[in-house]
Amino acid sequence: MRRLAGLIVAPLLLLSVVACGSEDKASDSASSQGGLPAITAGAAFGEKPTLAKGEGDPPKELKTEVISEGDGATLKKGDQIQVNYLGQTWDSDQPFDNSFDKKQPFDLTLGAGQVIKGWDQGLEGKKVGSRVEMSIPPELGYGDQGQGEIKPNSTLVFVVDILKSTTLPTSAKGTDVAQDNIDLPKVGTNTDGKAPSLTVPDKDAPTKLVSNYVIEGDGPAVKKTDTLAVAYKGVLWKGGKEFDSSYARGGAPVSFPLAQVIPGWQQGLEGKKVGSRVLLVIPPDLAYGDQEQQGIPAKSTLVFSVDILSASGS
Repeated sequence: MRRLAGLIVAPLLLLSVVACGSEDKASDSASSQGGLPAITAGAAFGEKPTLAKGEGDPPKELKTEVISEGDGATLKKGDQIQVNYLGQTWDSDQPFDNSFDKKQPFDLTLGAGQVIKGWDQGLEGKKVGSRVEMSIPPELGYGDQGQGEIKPNSTLVFVVDILKSTTLPTSAKGTDVAQDNIDLPKVGTNTDGKAPSLTVPDKDAPTKLVSNYVIEGDGPAVKKTDTLAVAYKGVLWKGGKEFDSSYARGGAPVSFPLAQVIPGWQQGLEGKKVGSRVLLVIPPDLAYGDQEQQGIPAKSTLVFSVDILSASGS
């Protein structure tokens, strides 16, 4: 899954999977009408489901079935959504992960590449308030690599409850702030949803964290416990090479808990207003230090333009 290299401490879905099988049975059950594994208990929206083992060969293509349809908004690419989920492989009746036991719904931005492709494709077009079952072939899941307890070339089965959805703005919006310091990078102030320019001066990098408004919004201040949705672009101070960008992945924002990102993001974004564009210059000790990170050289100073599109408390 493509994302800002190492920004998220752990991938947002199923990177650390744990066997979460349970003998608890809920009050109702539902048989699949579309060839997907039956929900043998907990079929109602909001209940932890129990899934039967798949029968026969799994579908070769992505397959979705709406178990119960909600009456909320229809999900589209770029929406920030919150879900509960349970996942298991086609040939097992034991889940490898679920959010119901954690009592912590999962937040993501649809179409941003934060999760496996089967999720981005399978949930688009579904309504808030719906329970959806999906069968995801390996090429839209973890392929021939597998993941944790998930064996290579596994077909994945998920039951997903879509709890809520927010349509995000495409850009920061507010008051332009003067960028007078010639020793710092300059960030474009376009608000058309396209990537802003980000120009690094041919000077020594600052040794302390820089967190400056480029565009100051009028939303609430970000708290350290918030989950954010942002659009961002990151370049190296040395040479100005871009190493990651949400704009390069189709423009969909990225969602993450602020507490799960590198310290430079945590410190630099806390207290900034939603709706703002922020310049971050992050020294190595608040980024990846002495460790090379997916193409980012060791001891690199990182430069970001970050549009804070939303913040939800936890």
